[in-house]
Amino acid sequence: MNNTFRCISLTASLILFSFFFAPAQNTYVAKYESSTVFAGIEVGSKGVKMSLLEIDKNARQSGTFHILKDTTINTDFISFTQSSYQATVGALNSLYDMAVKDYRIPTSNIFTAISSGVNIQAEKENKLNWVDQLINAFKFNFNEPERKVTVIDVREEARLSHLGIVPDSRRYNTFLIDIGSGNTKGGYFPGGNTNDFKLFQLSWGTKSVANAAEKKLEADNGLDNYNKQLTRVLSNAENSEIIYAINESGSFPMSDNVAFSGGIAWSLATLIYPELIENSVVPVTYEEVAAFNEKLLKNYNTLTDYYLIKAMGDKSLNMDAINKEVKRVNQVFDQRSLLAGTGLLLKIMRQFQSINERKNFYLVKNGSVGWISAYVNQNTSK
Repeated sequence: MNNTFRCISLTASLILFSFFFAPAQNTYVAKYESSTVFAGIEVGSKGVKMSLLEIDKNARQSGTFHILKDTTINTDFISFTQSSYQATVGALNSLYDMAVKDYRIPTSNIFTAISSGVNIQAEKENKLNWVDQLINAFKFNFNEPERKVTVIDVREEARLSHLGIVPDSRRYNTFLIDIGSGNTKGGYFPGGNTNDFKLFQLSWGTKSVANAAEKKLEADNGLDNYNKQLTRVLSNAENSEIIYAINESGSFPMSDNVAFSGGIAWSLATLIYPELIENSVVPVTYEEVAAFNEKLLKNYNTLTDYYLIKAMGDKSLNMDAINKEVKRVNQVFDQRSLLAGTGLLLKIMRQFQSINERKNFYLVKNGSVGWISAYVNQNTSK
């Protein structure tokens, strides 16, 4: 376990923390004596997210920033139904209104963007007009016809995620991989500058792997058969895509660290190391993730909030916070989706296992705020 990165992770936890959707609170605690607050509002695949960022004059030069609040309203925009469209318009309007009226942020300090996941799915389903309609409705509602609403492409989103998640001291030796629901993306900076970004992509994500396994079940819906079909799906993904994609990326000789973000990274970090509730970055090994996968399959009941709290020896820990977070993981991911995501993670990690060299693996809990935070930071520096 690398102590240097653990220290950095503790620092990062002060910079990158998030509050998932809760009733709006109109206060925040500033970190810097002299600073400006900005808002970044993103329309993503699952909903609309607003991050409030505090940036002081020194941060403009160092690239660091402090996230004051992170608020998400789930709307499932990419289902492209009339109800999800209306919910997304309402959420976008509500968060923008909150930024202006409740937090008194000038409109010039509010940045709005559409994530690459939304654009990719809209293009797949020939629904790009829904994205245009959403943007136009938002501009019309606030009478801001000239407002810039940027549609981020996948390369730029992955690049910004790296800038928003990985500490500057590890910028050029860390390969960041974000495992999403439908796909996986990430990359690294091979040339020693933040404009030269090598994109990494897989067509597999936690949900798409689980769905592929479910489709193979036929009459037998039992867990053993699900695990058998999941093994086949993952083996096919490894042989047909994962091995080639990682080799083609050229990341192995260039990266000392491999950091994973996304929902499955958050869930594993929480369930494997619940005592590290305050850490936004958790170091892990391949063996630890493999052992967790075995527990998922054979002793899933030991991963409930009740059992984990009961089994913890250090009673000085914040048990309420741990209980709440573990419970939330189990509400978001069931046993089968955890098996799918963990299995995919292991297949990727396996490619970085070598007799001669072992990489440092890290799970990033709140990577979801990474790219929009870096987007705001980047635009305020211009």
